[in-house]
Amino acid sequence: MKPQFYLVPRDILSSHVSRHHTLPNFGTVWHYHPELELHYIVRGEGVRFVGDNVSNFNAGELLLLGENLPHMWRCNEQYFRQDPNITAEAVVVQFLPDFMGKDFLKKSESDAIHYLYEKAKAGLVITGSARERLIPLMIKSAKTTGLQRLVLILTMLEILTESEDMHPISTKDALYHPNKEETDRLNKVYNYTLINYKKELTLEEIASVANLSVTSFCRYFKMMTKKTFHDFLIEIRISHAQRMLVEDSSITTEAVCFECGFNNRSNFFGHFKRITGLTPVEYKRKCHCVQIPQTIYQ
Repeated sequence: MKPQFYLVPRDILSSHVSRHHTLPNFGTVWHYHPELELHYIVRGEGVRFVGDNVSNFNAGELLLLGENLPHMWRCNEQYFRQDPNITAEAVVVQFLPDFMGKDFLKKSESDAIHYLYEKAKAGLVITGSARERLIPLMIKSAKTTGLQRLVLILTMLEILTESEDMHPISTKDALYHPNKEETDRLNKVYNYTLINYKKELTLEEIASVANLSVTSFCRYFKMMTKKTFHDFLIEIRISHAQRMLVEDSSITTEAVCFECGFNNRSNFFGHFKRITGLTPVEYKRKCHCVQIPQTIYQ
């Protein structure tokens, strides 16, 4: 089965994406993306597919996945029964290999990172003291802004490069090699959307970025991502809304609504609830008032 290319919703100016989310389940899409991924299961169980490996997963598992390594977490059946008392929870940190710039990996200080990226192509289970040190940093990163966020991702990389508490999951042969032309075209669409998501983007405008007709673009985008461009644009806007609500406890939901490209509050509230499972007010309250259980750090 060919894995699906996944566009990670991210800020083009940020070093990495950090998300702490609670969902009914982790989905059923076998996918890959150019970003490396640290994935911590806070709550949930089922079967994970990483490269050519199929194994059970449980709460507490921490993995590092290399760029373009196909993966999927398939929760057990009870997570698909729409029971509000049964949910899956994860903390995810995603970053491009050259998140510090094109010359980042050319520095002699980056030799250990090169080696880490090479090992991560097979996927790595992280255990021991490295796991204990990384989890609180990942959680903190999801709530931190400014220079401290950059310090956190570099600290995580330092821990990973120094750790021996990592074990391969798959084989490097399972790495997916995407078509360069397809990847370049999707990246153009992606980057243009990230820069212009606040304004009213028409299909004619975005299709011209991909150098396709509107009809061909809609067919192409749906084939590559299994979603419409409109759905992708909404995901980008909601992702930025979540970041704004986390970063500023004093900001109003109405201000977030219009800052993220929505033209009315009911539209914004509806999409936010559908994607996150919470209203913007509930999400804001959870981020700024709820303490993270101590067990997460253990």
